[in-house]
Amino acid sequence: MLKKFSVWLLLAASTFGFGLDRAVAASVDDYPQRPIRLLIPYPPGGAGDIVGRMLSSRLGPALGQQMVNDNRGGGGQIIATQIAANAPPDGYTLFLASATHSINPALRKDLPYDTLKAFIPITLVAQSPLVFVAHPNLKVNNIKELIAAVKIQPGRINYASSGPGTGGHMSVELLSALAGVQLTHIPYKGAGPALVDVVSGQVQMICTSPLPAMPHVKSGRLRALGMTSLERSPAYPDVPAVAETIPGYQSTLWYALLAPLNTPQPIVRKIYNETIKVLAQPQMREQALAMGAVVVGNTPQALQTLLRSEIQMWTQLVKTANIRLDP
Repeated sequence: MLKKFSVWLLLAASTFGFGLDRAVAASVDDYPQRPIRLLIPYPPGGAGDIVGRMLSSRLGPALGQQMVNDNRGGGGQIIATQIAANAPPDGYTLFLASATHSINPALRKDLPYDTLKAFIPITLVAQSPLVFVAHPNLKVNNIKELIAAVKIQPGRINYASSGPGTGGHMSVELLSALAGVQLTHIPYKGAGPALVDVVSGQVQMICTSPLPAMPHVKSGRLRALGMTSLERSPAYPDVPAVAETIPGYQSTLWYALLAPLNTPQPIVRKIYNETIKVLAQPQMREQALAMGAVVVGNTPQALQTLLRSEIQMWTQLVKTANIRLDP
């Protein structure tokens, strides 16, 4: 009797498993059946929001459904990240992470999620250098002259940022650590107000996105000192890379597509395949270049490697430079 029961149990389990597999396969084949939410950890109007809209306007039609942008700015991007981490892993919520995603675990020990374990990497969408710009009253023309000026006046040259722990803040701290100089940080509650005060001369310099900064450079109200990429940006070839003065210096602003942990792999693969096709479109590349960015589209494995290396780099910088979130 026990033997017959065991045989029946095995047959039942096999039948149930087969049915479950068919159900999963059917749901993947039918995906997506409703609009997809793209969580963006920025308020509308910034560079990250623009990248998100560029992506969603093309990826939604490629998948056959509308992709709806959900802007959740604030909280050092932790608010949006936590919402994404806790979203149902069904492919209907995706997250556009940025470089701050790898900075936060270096600075904050109480994050309500595990940065590396809470998400499935899909692909690196785009990356852009930041640019060091200074008010003309600061009599420097490039990074080499800036370093020389700071060494003469340690701590007396100040810089603005969109807030503690942001890409602009950490990029300047990386420069300070590698060059052995001391700049004074003046944090703001956003990139807009910070840049306004640099343009007006209330603060001497800032490291920020090229998109809002370069028009002021063209008008002569600011002076571009260097790009934070390893090589010169194809969008701004006349601006030298910081690495031309400090070999190896790199701090890029990047945007990556992630999915909540446990999202079915067939769905992730479908999203990945369609995203790669979208990123290869000439219009996408041209639009990105116009804002100083370069479209990437790498593998999930390469993206995970980038996240790990960035977290390691920023963690080491926070430790050696004794960086704190407080101003």
